Amino acid sequence: MSFTVKDVLSIQVAPALGCTEPVAIALGAASAVSLLPGKRFDSLEVAVDPNVYKNGLAVSIPGAGGLSGLDTAAALGAAGGDPALRLEVLQSVTEEDVKTAKQALAEGRVHVTLIKDRQGLLIRSKAVAGDAVAESVIEGLHDNIVSLTLNGKPVESPLIRVKADGAPSPVAAMEAWLKTLTLNELMALTDELDEDDLAFLREGVDVNMRLAEQGLKYGLGLGVGKTLERLCRQGLIKKDMMLAARILASAAADARMSGASLPAMSSAGSGNHGLTAILPIWAVKDYVEGVEIKDVLEAVALSHIVTAFVKAHTGRLSAICGCSVAAGAGATAGITFLLGGDAHHIAGAIKNLLEDLAGIICDGAKTGCALKLATAAGTAVQAALFSLQGVNVHHTDGIIGISSEDTMRNVGTLAVDGMIQTDQTILQIMLEKRFNNI
Repeated sequence: MSFTVKDVLSIQVAPALGCTEPVAIALGAASAVSLLPGKRFDSLEVAVDPNVYKNGLAVSIPGAGGLSGLDTAAALGAAGGDPALRLEVLQSVTEEDVKTAKQALAEGRVHVTLIKDRQGLLIRSKAVAGDAVAESVIEGLHDNIVSLTLNGKPVESPLIRVKADGAPSPVAAMEAWLKTLTLNELMALTDELDEDDLAFLREGVDVNMRLAEQGLKYGLGLGVGKTLERLCRQGLIKKDMMLAARILASAAADARMSGASLPAMSSAGSGNHGLTAILPIWAVKDYVEGVEIKDVLEAVALSHIVTAFVKAHTGRLSAICGCSVAAGAGATAGITFLLGGDAHHIAGAIKNLLEDLAGIICDGAKTGCALKLATAAGTAVQAALFSLQGVNVHHTDGIIGISSEDTMRNVGTLAVDGMIQTDQTILQIMLEKRFNNI
């Protein structure tokens, strides 16, 4: 099976309102409640895998007045979410829905539990109203609803991603295909871009720039982007393409992680990946003479493609910060392309970045992610510039392979096989902090 660049963009890139893990929980709850009479629930039970649990634990939820938490996300989705909107499920939530959700939480009608031994994304939601019991299952991808049942009987619904019996999901099939490609073949996919694709890519830029502008204007979250900008104005640091990339990416993360009611254009299932994959490239364009917007959008497309390639190896969620290693690799590939680099330079940039950032852990989604996006964005520019100057990590170093493809595969092995205990330890620390009310 083979795919086109249009397939890659349609499956891997989508708008998401809020951090994708609590949003996915909200989607699961909303899709289950949508099957109940009157779309009202008496009780709601949601069970999630460790990585969804970790990433949804502390991040603010859009439209919820600064509220956070897994149970809050579930309650909001159940109270007023529109599952037809997929990762923008919370767009339909009103102030009245927020009150309803808070009441359900206060009455103890919403429970979220951890499926401790699960590997891979899984969200099971069970909503009860009187004698009616509705259940939904999301698996593999944040908006991949694979099952809906009412009173134990399957329900046909356009919400379900239909696949042939015994066939892998579209995402799994695409990831299996991506793993077979070389860097040259990944790059060649950008030759297929048509006007509709370019318009979609530009929409992604505009969506993510609105988040960056919000972060810079109001200093939301940790205020990383606004602080970097202020330091420039005070003359304490100088603005170059590296710092410009850091400012845009971190400002957007500041806004998104603080619960701003604006969507992000995601990449490989993550809004923060989308910010990292797109915004550093958009910042760098201002430092490139005579660049055309079409070239910038081709660079963004390459970034999404490389991000998807890395995520096919690491999995959707892991102990490694995907914004750094996956979207960072995508961003440096796109930046190198935009600066006139060829396949050799792009391969070198990817290896430079992965040698630099492979050890960054994912300790859940929260306002501090803006710091990691700042690091990833700046390093993506640095890795590209180094490669264009002939500075390349040698394949004898650590986990670096002979090719960029080998290197990305090695990072996948590290994430999937090597850091299982790390992931469990990170979650245990977070749970102990929560138990001790820290």
